[in-house]
Amino acid sequence: MNRYIGQLGTDVYGIGVDEARVGHIHLTKEQACAADADGLLDGVALTEAVQTVTEFEKEMPYARNVTVVASDVATTKITVYGTNIADIAISEELTLNGTTPVVGAKAFKTVTSIVLPIATGKETVDVGFGDKIGLPFMFDAKPLAFAMQAGTLESTAPALAVDADEVEKNTIDLNSALDDTKDVDIFFVI
Repeated sequence: MNRYIGQLGTDVYGIGVDEARVGHIHLTKEQACAADADGLLDGVALTEAVQTVTEFEKEMPYARNVTVVASDVATTKITVYGTNIADIAISEELTLNGTTPVVGAKAFKTVTSIVLPIATGKETVDVGFGDKIGLPFMFDAKPLAFAMQAGTLESTAPALAVDADEVEKNTIDLNSALDDTKDVDIFFVI
C-alpha cells in the first residue's frame, strides 16, 4: 500500500530511521454517537418461521459493529447482511446468548437485512450498534493509535482489532464510551 515514505536523516552520519506517516480520521458527533442496543430493531418478536427484516429504526451512523440481545433464553443464530466501509457486501452470524448482549466483530457501514431465527418460546430481539468503529485499513499488526473526544486526549489507548484480509474486521474501540455530544479524532502512526 506504499505507506512508508523512506528514510529519515538523523544527527549521526550513516544512521537513518524509517519515516512514518500519521493518519487522521475525524468523526462528527453524529457519526460518533453513543452505542444504541436497539438502534436497528427494537423488541421484534421471533415467530414460527424465519423472518428477513429490511426496515430498521435508524441507519448506521458510521461503519460500526452490530450488537444483539434476546428477551429470553434464546440461543439461536441471527445473520446480519450489509456493506463494509468499502461498500463491499458482508455478513455476520451472531449466536444469541439469552439476555446477555452479544457484540459483533465486523464493522457495517450499512445494514441491508437481518435474518431472524424461528422462535423457541416467546422471545423478542433487539439489534443495535456498538462502540467499535470501522477503519479504512487492513492492518497486519496493531499500529500506534490514540484518540481524542471533543478535543481531549484519551488517557488510555484505544483497543484495536486488526485483520490483513478483511477490512471490516479492522476496528478501534475508544476507552471512553462514545457520546452524542462529542466529535472524535483518531490518529494512527503507520
